Amino acid sequence: MTRLSVNINKIATLRNARGGNNPDVVKTALDCERFGAEGITVHPRPDERHIRYSDVLLLKDVVKTEFNIEGYPDERYMNLIREVKPTQATLVPDAPDAITSNAGWDTVKHQAMLQEIIAELKRYGARVSVFVNPNPAMAEAAAKAGADRIELYTEPYAHQYPANPEKAVAPYIQCANVAHAAGLGINAGHDLDLANLRFLKQSIPYIDEVSIGHALICDALYYGLENTIQMYLLRLKD
Repeated sequence: MTRLSVNINKIATLRNARGGNNPDVVKTALDCERFGAEGITVHPRPDERHIRYSDVLLLKDVVKTEFNIEGYPDERYMNLIREVKPTQATLVPDAPDAITSNAGWDTVKHQAMLQEIIAELKRYGARVSVFVNPNPAMAEAAAKAGADRIELYTEPYAHQYPANPEKAVAPYIQCANVAHAAGLGINAGHDLDLANLRFLKQSIPYIDEVSIGHALICDALYYGLENTIQMYLLRLKD
């Protein structure tokens, strides 16, 4: 069964727009779990423009499902993983000023670096996932670097899906098959929503986890958070 991890960065963005603690990031995470989410994802960035490092420390003691911390493996990120010991550390190659993740790792070019980082993160007790484009070579190199999982960067899929779903998903199926054969678990995330999620899951039935934030929070404005989470879970169970 594919697990739904809710990325709560956008909740923090809304809070930070006015200061104070409304909405409450910790309460939202607990409510997401109570409403059926099977994981909580955060992606703290160096400028703390949404999730703050202090939020992650508060969440450490209350999240009961799988806690996933995304980020570029600089010194601050590595120290955070060592202190929090989340279920999963997801490595992304973002520049400090990136608005959002927009590409996967070149795991061939950076294999030696990733191998060292992954080994260290595993010593902290975290499962390690590496964010990659849907390229079989990137999946193979991630496996050689010691990753436990890859996370498929699904923005291109989401962009192409309305015009041609089969064409949009084809490279993801190919990459997922190679990753699966190499013993990697498979996650997916970026621009997944109620319209395109079911088809991705049906096309790649062994996806372990999807991480969804922006679309889910936008949908919650109309449907409510509890109902929205249930709607996403239904897409994954169909």
